[in-house]
Amino acid sequence: MSDEIRELTDRDFARAIPRKQRERILGGHLAGGEDVVALRHFVGLTQQQFADALGISVHTLRNWEQSRRTPEGPALALLRVAARHPRVLRENLAAAVRPILRQGGGLRT
Repeated sequence: MSDEIRELTDRDFARAIPRKQRERILGGHLAGGEDVVALRHFVGLTQQQFADALGISVHTLRNWEQSRRTPEGPALALLRVAARHPRVLRENLAAAVRPILRQGGGLRT
């Protein structure tokens, strides 16, 4: 294991969430669609991938991102988990995609 700390890339900076916004999201207080978009970008997933990982439709995600609807209850809890543990969300996406691949459905893009 190396003691070297890797340099941050432009991609890392693009995915970063400002501290106040991150604290708000972690607390489950989404200020609007921009918080959902910031979280999705932080996790590094497309709309389709993020929706699949959360078990929701892309239509629902777009409604959240465009502030037409607000996530509540279990959906809000899932977003808090995604903010705290983005790796878990990516693992859930991988688990959601595996059955589709086994059925010969291929990946959606």
